[in-house]
Amino acid sequence: MKLVIVESPSKAKTIKRYLGKDYEVLASKGHIRDLPVSKFGVDLDTLEAEYEILSGKQKTVKELRSKAKGKEVFLASDNDREGEAIAWHVSKVLELPEDESNRIVFNEITKNAIQKAIKSPKKINMNMVDAQFARRVLDRIVGYKISPMLWKILQKGLSAGRVQSVALRFIVELENKISDFISHDYYKFFMKFNNEKIPLVKYMGKKVTNNTFVNDKEKDEVFSEMKGSKYAVSKISRRTKTKKQPFPFTTSTLQQTAINTFGWSAKKTMQVAQKLYEGIETDEGNIAFITYMRTDSTRISDEAKNSARDFINKIYGDKYIGSQKEKKVSNKIQDAHEAIRPTYVDKTPETVKKNFSKDEYKLYNLIWTRFIASQMSPSKYDVLKVDISDEKDKFLFQFSVEKVIFDGHEVVYNKNSDEKEFPNLKEGQEIVPDEIVSEKDQTKPPARYSEASLVKELESKGIGRPSTFATIISTLLNREYIKKEGRELKPTLLGNVVSDFLTNNFSNIINSEFTSNLETELDKVENNSVNWKKVIKDFYKDFSLNLDEINKRIKEGKLKIVYKTNLKCDCGGEYKLIFGRYGGYLKCEKCEKNKSLDMMSFAPINKGIIDLKNLTEKKESNLLDEKCPECGKPLALKNGRFGEFIACTGYPDCKYTRNVQIEAPCPKCGGKISKLKSKKGKVYFKCNDCGEMFWKEPSGKKCEECGEPLYIKNKKAGKVLYCDKCKVEYKMDDDEE
Repeated sequence: MKLVIVESPSKAKTIKRYLGKDYEVLASKGHIRDLPVSKFGVDLDTLEAEYEILSGKQKTVKELRSKAKGKEVFLASDNDREGEAIAWHVSKVLELPEDESNRIVFNEITKNAIQKAIKSPKKINMNMVDAQFARRVLDRIVGYKISPMLWKILQKGLSAGRVQSVALRFIVELENKISDFISHDYYKFFMKFNNEKIPLVKYMGKKVTNNTFVNDKEKDEVFSEMKGSKYAVSKISRRTKTKKQPFPFTTSTLQQTAINTFGWSAKKTMQVAQKLYEGIETDEGNIAFITYMRTDSTRISDEAKNSARDFINKIYGDKYIGSQKEKKVSNKIQDAHEAIRPTYVDKTPETVKKNFSKDEYKLYNLIWTRFIASQMSPSKYDVLKVDISDEKDKFLFQFSVEKVIFDGHEVVYNKNSDEKEFPNLKEGQEIVPDEIVSEKDQTKPPARYSEASLVKELESKGIGRPSTFATIISTLLNREYIKKEGRELKPTLLGNVVSDFLTNNFSNIINSEFTSNLETELDKVENNSVNWKKVIKDFYKDFSLNLDEINKRIKEGKLKIVYKTNLKCDCGGEYKLIFGRYGGYLKCEKCEKNKSLDMMSFAPINKGIIDLKNLTEKKESNLLDEKCPECGKPLALKNGRFGEFIACTGYPDCKYTRNVQIEAPCPKCGGKISKLKSKKGKVYFKCNDCGEMFWKEPSGKKCEECGEPLYIKNKKAGKVLYCDKCKVEYKMDDDEE
């Protein structure tokens, strides 16, 4: 027997069916060991790391060690830095020989790819492992050194991330631009003719902009002259326009398209893509439907191209076969994998739909059609452009109409359904407008980031890598540094303050240029052109000096966070935002009256002054449908030093409080369970009746395999139900999450 170790159970099941009875396939279920949670874990002088088996992974490690005895072992984690690091950690735990060729990699989980990989194992790529470890240490330096500062001067529980803080800065700086934006009215003019609304594009030979007509008097004079003028077709031009086929998806473009098309989050997109990549149960067994979904390359293998060409020729004919050139690879692209594509072109979305959930079908259909379209020919349009001018050539109205000559790739992807007939017009022909109309409009500030536009911005600036985009956004949302309203990402007051502090005190680190350059350095580590220790030491040398200076200012009481606000007190004084033991609150500089403030609300910082026009005292938005047992006033969910608790809204007259209770009963005695927080900020659960403690939240459900209680476990991909006894995970329903 030979043993293959992959990352996930579903991938193990898919690979097993391609390798046969001589192979056993097990899953490490992600990382099995890491740096310690409770301490820094890296000696910054020697850069020696201290590793420990992750909590809950002892049984997995025991099983892997037992199954590996006397067997040839193949390490088949994902083909990226994180996967290479997982393979290295597994090899260390299993005490495999360091020079052994036991690493197998593949971009797709198909029979050919798996069998080809197993025949040509490689050694673990230590350059990739070093690059991953360097990133891990750099992130830990920033997180472990800056976060305690935030605890001291802002509030406990805050944290700073090297890459996430740059993304937060993007959002905050854009919000400042929006806040500074001064809007003005302007006018637009249109000619209505033959059911067309034709815009005025030039006035007195100059292009019409939102600054052309802003004066009411001038607008009225121009409008009057416009209505009294005679018009004719001054020019008709015709050309052929080609619309190139799209490139197949990368991680970034897949996330952007799914967000814009389905309204998904980047995180959800990657969760669904992961399932399609690892394998889905079908009548034929577990099948992986797409290639690896973490990639920044648009490259396609010759085999995949030929399969697509054969399919297109068979279904649509040879004139639909395209010859797309590869997208130019920039120095920010690693190009380690192919683009995201279907593993089997002949498995069309409709023929495999029965195997998918609704979301899986949506995403597979998107990936499949985009890939097929990328290998098809361009579409062609006949474009007619018509200019209509007055006799003095003061006013130029213009419109164009497109007609499809050849639909090409649009036969499957983004088909143009808004096609109109060409108007029967000739140059010199007199035009009598049905009506000349003016419309008042306002200039608009820049649009806020959506998840899609933020992903695009991060990619263009070289911030992070494909595998990190979804995590960056979900981390900012989970920390409540930003909120999502519709599709817009808005910084909370807390996010504004944190970003302001980091930008003012660590501007040499928390900026896009530095972060992008650091990504380039990590790429050089992977390519073996830079030593990973040098990257870390160069970074820490400058960072530590900055750190020491700021820590000194904090100790001496010279670094205190105080903001002016535009909120007046009843006494006539102005409120300031200051930070105390439990976070931010308002204090009048004149009468010293205090007001509570919801730091998770939206309040931009404009030129150092917090705009509280739409925000005053913290609202009791967390009122419960329950009365206080002591005074009868409503109860509310509040936040304190040790997390959430329930308190009477009649405070300080009534001081009734109690812990938050979860719905699930105690697995031991069936009693009520309280949700608590330790002094170190870790959430735990305790039964009010029997006193039993749990580090994971009881779910009230039982394991299907052993009948033991299931607990709710937080993972990067979301929450799952977890059995402590047999280590099985179950998907949570949407309403459970």
